[in-house]
Amino acid sequence: MQSARADILLFLLVQTALALRASHSSIGVSNPWTEYLRFLPENIPVPTLWNEDERLLLRGTSLETAVNAKMLALEAEFDAVQDASSNIPCWNDTLWESGAIGVRDWMRLDALYRSRCLELPKSGEAIVPCIDMINHSSNASTYYDEDLKDDVVLLPRPGLSISQGRELTISYGDTKSAAEMLFSYGFIDPESSTQSLVLPLEPFDDDPLAKAKLVGFGEAPKVRVVRDGDSVVWESPFVHLMCVNEEDGLEFRVLQDTEGDRQLRVFWRGDDVTNQTKKFESLIRSHPLSVVFRLRIVTVVQERLQTQLELAQMYGSETNPGNVREECLEAAQLLRRIETSILESAVDFLDKEVCSVEEKSANSISDAAACTAADQGLMQKNSLLTDKNVVAYLGSTETAESDLVDQEATNEVEEDFS
Repeated sequence: MQSARADILLFLLVQTALALRASHSSIGVSNPWTEYLRFLPENIPVPTLWNEDERLLLRGTSLETAVNAKMLALEAEFDAVQDASSNIPCWNDTLWESGAIGVRDWMRLDALYRSRCLELPKSGEAIVPCIDMINHSSNASTYYDEDLKDDVVLLPRPGLSISQGRELTISYGDTKSAAEMLFSYGFIDPESSTQSLVLPLEPFDDDPLAKAKLVGFGEAPKVRVVRDGDSVVWESPFVHLMCVNEEDGLEFRVLQDTEGDRQLRVFWRGDDVTNQTKKFESLIRSHPLSVVFRLRIVTVVQERLQTQLELAQMYGSETNPGNVREECLEAAQLLRRIETSILESAVDFLDKEVCSVEEKSANSISDAAACTAADQGLMQKNSLLTDKNVVAYLGSTETAESDLVDQEATNEVEEDFS
């Protein structure tokens, strides 16, 4: 735990402990921060602090997995902090001897950090009392900055006059999705124009290279979907690595240096591409079967999208549990409506016939000027299935050939999709 966030949380943890006891330990003294923490609300409406019934409301949304993963991570962090500090007398005396500090306190401090931390232009992440209490607005009247003395100041937005009695507001983020707003701040801005969601993506269960691909990629795989007016686009760097295999030219090797350290290296068609795993889309463009790879990729994305839509619709029709606060119910319902609408648009958009783009090389797309902007990120399965390379590839087996004939005869595409 070496980061600005960890430093802030550890500092606040000590101040919380001091605020909970009348006497003071050998580390730290009562100060304005202890009083500030006493002043802050105990209940913070972010989903990591919802009760179990309230978290069930998130089933079928993009936050279901994210919140569960975050809570497990927070529990692991708390255990690590406790283990590392219990053998240090001053820390043990301050934090653990009384038994007053628990994992719930750590989760609350994380919620305070996410909902109140500012990204200052010079100093980076910081909690600034008073400014962190200003409400959000998509049409904010003010913004925060740092002056020449490194003091944090609140300034009116250029060209905007603020009348007396008007509430001062700031923006918590102009591009945050509904899920991000709820996850970090505990509410959704109904006036936000950002229409996006992020879904986790799992490798194929039967892929023998699945673990190697995850290690080589280096981060949790996901798919991001964005709706902008009538256009829907998606991006998922991992899916391009996910959909190629050894027979296509993918190879993993474990190399050992002179000091005995071992490292997993990723090779594509004989070249070491370990540092390019997040750019695999560009690496496969020059392959003779690039259109076949695209077919695999689009199918995976469609299946993921369709599955999420079905889950959202299924859980949205269930009876809500009883032990639920009204504000949590309203936030979860709004999130589900927004994400269901985005998913429906994305599924419909992928099902419409779009301009077919033949990728000639890693650096150019033929006839790109004749295609819409959406064509740069999307290839319709119907169009792909008419490509001569796809026909030849799929025609190599009887089953694939039969499937292809069915697809071409009906001109219908199964709705598949983070």
